[in-house]
Amino acid sequence: MLFNSFEFIFLFLPIVFFVYFFLNQNRLIIAAKGWLVFASLFFYSYWKLEYLPLILTSLIFNYSVGSTLTSNNLKVKITRKTLLIIGITFNLGLLGYFKYADFFIDNVNSLFHSNFAALNLILPLAISFFTFQQIAYLVDSYKGLTKEYNLLNYCIFVTFFPQLIAGPIVHHKEMMPQFETIKNKLKNYKHIAAGIFVFSIGLFKKICIADTFAIWATAGFDHSTTLNFIEAWVTAFSYTFQLYFDFSGYTDMAIGGALLFNIKLPINFNSPYKALNIQDFWRRWHITLSRFLRDYIYIPFGGNKKGELITYRNLLLVFLIGGLWHGAGWTFIFWGFLHGVALVIQRIWNRLNIKLHHFWCWYITFNFVTITWVFFRATSWDDAIKVLKGMFGLSGIVLPDFLENFLFFLQDIGIQFLPYNEIINVKKGFDDYLILLYILLALLVVCFAKNSVEMLNDFKPNLKTSLFVAILFIFSFILMYKAQNSEFLYFNF
Repeated sequence: MLFNSFEFIFLFLPIVFFVYFFLNQNRLIIAAKGWLVFASLFFYSYWKLEYLPLILTSLIFNYSVGSTLTSNNLKVKITRKTLLIIGITFNLGLLGYFKYADFFIDNVNSLFHSNFAALNLILPLAISFFTFQQIAYLVDSYKGLTKEYNLLNYCIFVTFFPQLIAGPIVHHKEMMPQFETIKNKLKNYKHIAAGIFVFSIGLFKKICIADTFAIWATAGFDHSTTLNFIEAWVTAFSYTFQLYFDFSGYTDMAIGGALLFNIKLPINFNSPYKALNIQDFWRRWHITLSRFLRDYIYIPFGGNKKGELITYRNLLLVFLIGGLWHGAGWTFIFWGFLHGVALVIQRIWNRLNIKLHHFWCWYITFNFVTITWVFFRATSWDDAIKVLKGMFGLSGIVLPDFLENFLFFLQDIGIQFLPYNEIINVKKGFDDYLILLYILLALLVVCFAKNSVEMLNDFKPNLKTSLFVAILFIFSFILMYKAQNSEFLYFNF
């Protein structure tokens, strides 16, 4: 089930909400928790019932290991560290089998000219997210940072439907105390208003912005065999904005949906395209994943405490793992490698104490992120090279003829000037000047407008905000009615 569907908005969410608070109001606390777990598992299995046993098995196993680590009551002769290793190995094995088995088989076949049959496994929904979340739980249990309650509470922690499919990746200590707070078991109309407010922003981001840019990104990556200079940059920018508004839109809806139940999920985005360097970008983009990579991989590897060379190694390893986590493909791994290299370069740059104007810091960072997203989006190396060749002018540079009077000297180096409608090919799926307007508006929004978190912090329920929410919902519902529901991009990761 998708957040951006009429079934979710008008059936599932209202029914779950009213039954949950009805049970709590009648002091049926355990029944309310059971209802929330049941609803969340229904939400998950609505996509594919066959994978319901998978998440149930994962839940029971990790709860058993975590509880044992917390209670320190081992009935077999193994150390707590060994038990932790077993737990992590189980989770990584589950993730590895479903997500990377076919990738491994394909590479073995290519390397050794063998002919092993692919398993053709369908990636279980949310497996990357609930795996990382439960690994974090096991490590925290080992460190004594969790206070376990019971299996029902643990099931809520993992399956709570607003954050189940694509995060944010939450810590046990962040969410479970909120479910135990008495006042959170009663309807809070301020939270309800705030939840609807931020949910409407996320829905508008997804339906009206991300899905519009998706048309042009798909046209360039999947439907075109060659791209000229402007088409290639239009394609890259379209995906840059599609990905941001798609995933941040999902997170907004997750935060809004959770607020209806008086649960505050952690911030996952903080205007990442305003970043002035690549480290700043990763402090703003997918914040809960960055936190996981830092706390559970980078720091255990030694972080920055063992000298510069070890630090550089750790940065590269962390981002190679981060790239692989996003997808079973060499393009994802290379994307992670590029970001790791960028962080190493930035660290060296900082040690040299070289300063640049803020504009150039932003310009370099934003364009680096845009260029590397090409590898993140491309389904093959050939697709990535096709777009990059266009972006760097290797497929020829053609500029609109209205620039000829100002840039006529570029003709000496082979740059042509043609009418704009001959440069942007409508037959490829591009829409003349409209696309440039959308890109410009999106750039202004991500660089200068308040983000949804800032808007939520300033939120006041009044006529003005009610009108704002109504407008967002109306536009979103119109486009939802006209078009088929599209999945969120991070469902594939």
